[in-house]
Amino acid sequence: MKKIVVLTGAGMSAESGINTFRDAGGLWEQHRVQDVATPEGWHRNPQLVLDFYNERRKQLLAAKPNAGHIALAELEKQYDIRIITQNVDNLHEQAGSSHIIHLHGELMKVRSSGPGEEVFKLTPDNYETHLGDKCPKGYQLRPHIVWFGEAVPEIEQAIGLVNIADILVIIGTSMQVYPAAGLINYAKPGIPIYLIDPQDVNVPTKNILVIKKRASEGMKELKEILDCPAT
Repeated sequence: MKKIVVLTGAGMSAESGINTFRDAGGLWEQHRVQDVATPEGWHRNPQLVLDFYNERRKQLLAAKPNAGHIALAELEKQYDIRIITQNVDNLHEQAGSSHIIHLHGELMKVRSSGPGEEVFKLTPDNYETHLGDKCPKGYQLRPHIVWFGEAVPEIEQAIGLVNIADILVIIGTSMQVYPAAGLINYAKPGIPIYLIDPQDVNVPTKNILVIKKRASEGMKELKEILDCPAT
């Protein structure tokens, strides 16, 4: 069974109503990224950060996987699919995909701000986090999000997957956020690479087939290509 590795970004979830901040002039839900997605923002105003992510979870709970998410899950019937996502939502999981690496963390989880960084799952009935909510060791809980300026713990595992891919698919990412954007450089020479995005995306290789469509329409076209590969 061929291995397909899929790198997804914000455009993957845009059709589900999850807003992207590359489309909003550097703002994320009218907040500066520096205020809500950096360690400095957390130390400066943790209440603002907690409130911000509480709202993001509320938005996520109202969202549903789109046809692009579902098409990826359906491909598991024919291929060994591994998803590396920059998204912090759980829409790939909701759609039924089995193997997902979240490079930038997960919205429906929180972790201790103390040593060890223990991670805890949230539920749809109990998704808010507030100042004073602490882990069993007494440290404040913070969003389980990899903020700008923090290390990306899953990047080595992601590199390993791209290294063994037979096909690489990139969906809905600007290819501007590192280290995720550098993953394409670890693909084996000559393998098919497909890029699905309605916008122009700069990529460091010409060996690529561009499908200039949104995730749902692009995935439909990709499935047709994979069912009838060129000879």
